[in-house]
Amino acid sequence: METDEAAAQPNDDRAETCTVSVKGLTENWQKWSNDHCEYQKHNPFSNDKVILPQIQRGQEGYSRPLEGSKTGQRGKDAHSHISSEVTELCQVIREIGVSGDDGRVSVRFGMLFERYVTISNKLVGVLLRARKQGLVHFEGEMLWQGRDDGVLITLLQ
Repeated sequence: METDEAAAQPNDDRAETCTVSVKGLTENWQKWSNDHCEYQKHNPFSNDKVILPQIQRGQEGYSRPLEGSKTGQRGKDAHSHISSEVTELCQVIREIGVSGDDGRVSVRFGMLFERYVTISNKLVGVLLRARKQGLVHFEGEMLWQGRDDGVLITLLQ
């Protein structure tokens, strides 16, 4: 008799374990389902009819991705990449440029284009970004290879 009771006891433990794991699976599924329903409320492409209040122009968070989102992370990564390219461009201008009477380094666009094209094919875009940040100055709105080879690019900082 004792052996029968001992044998029955481990089976009872396994039955409780299965019940607990099924309960855990059910709770996990319900949590995922609730999270997904909440996410769908914010998804503009969802068929749910929940209309969330829109952030208006001038309010904090307008035209910004949600904090901690993948879109926000991609934006931060892109910003750091562009910043490193602008820094590299300024370094190249310092290396190949000539100091003027005012102490600022300048280089002709044609010379910079020949040197920088081996580094990156985005020279004009990086120059525009550097000008927007107040790091370089050049005449004109856009620079074109060949036509603007004589344009002087001056490093401001």
